Amino acid sequence: MGGFIVLLHVIGFGVLFAFVVPARFDLGESGIYTVGIGVLAYTFGLRHAFDADHIAAVDNTTRKLLTDRVDGERHPLSVGFWFSLGHSTIVFLLTFLLSVGVRALAGQVEDDSSELHSITGIIGASVSGVFLWVIGVINLVVLAGIVAIFRRMRRGDFDERELEEQLNNRGLMNRFLGGLTRSITKPWQIYPVGVLFGLGFDTATEVGLLVLAGGAAAFNLPFYAILVLPILFAGGMCLMDTVDGIFMNFAYGWAFAKPVRKVFYNITITAISVAVALIIGTIELVSVIVDQAGISSGPLAAIASIPLDYAGYGIVALFFISWLVALAVWRLGRVEEKWSTHLRDAA
Repeated sequence: MGGFIVLLHVIGFGVLFAFVVPARFDLGESGIYTVGIGVLAYTFGLRHAFDADHIAAVDNTTRKLLTDRVDGERHPLSVGFWFSLGHSTIVFLLTFLLSVGVRALAGQVEDDSSELHSITGIIGASVSGVFLWVIGVINLVVLAGIVAIFRRMRRGDFDERELEEQLNNRGLMNRFLGGLTRSITKPWQIYPVGVLFGLGFDTATEVGLLVLAGGAAAFNLPFYAILVLPILFAGGMCLMDTVDGIFMNFAYGWAFAKPVRKVFYNITITAISVAVALIIGTIELVSVIVDQAGISSGPLAAIASIPLDYAGYGIVALFFISWLVALAVWRLGRVEEKWSTHLRDAA
């Protein structure tokens, strides 16, 4: 697993730094194809691994395999890895097909002021932004339910069945395909499930945003400059999904010992998913509003002016800060000691 993930990073960043960045490809209104575009693709992969759909699929499958595991069998450490490979397969194919389709229209959209250029820019950002907001709000409701369970722990009540129901409600695709994870008996069998999850609309809009991140001029880029984006996306997503799958094995051994740990862990990862979805979705939607309304100053204009490639750096910072804060709260707040006292399982 480690070797394949390293290979993705070497190919992705190697092509980016050795061939793409030195060529200084013109991206029209967006400027020059810089390292920031590649980092944006990579951080989108990191963000995608924190989607509630990914977390729920890897979480549910790992729990099932750990429960079914007999003495002497290996721990199911590769669940996240195989799920990410299935998802990455769709990301790469969608990007390839989209780049081919975009090239077919290149002659019609070279003019930055063309009607097709304007329409695709509005529709792409609007659909992606709205969908991210829908996902963010759905998971915000789930987060509120988990927090409510956490608060009731203070009174000594813990209903594990209720927690499981909340966790199973995470993610839109998970609500439709979550039953597939219950039929898996080996980690590699989650690969086709990852493929099906990759067909979700969220993936399609994110791939579209990657390919069109540089504007209409991206249609004239060489293939390697376009396809390096899904490789970087897959590298970030595969890294975090694999780490998540491995961590789940240890986290559930840790969490099963104390229910408060399980709840706290899920609060952290669900909160990260909500925050990133709402932040990126807001930037996209505000950009469309500002562009169509002709707003040139004020807070909306300031939000719309945030480049999505720089937002990628912010997402990485948010990941690290969130985990550091969660760790500090857990340790300094003595959460386990305080909240586990007199705890009883209502179920």
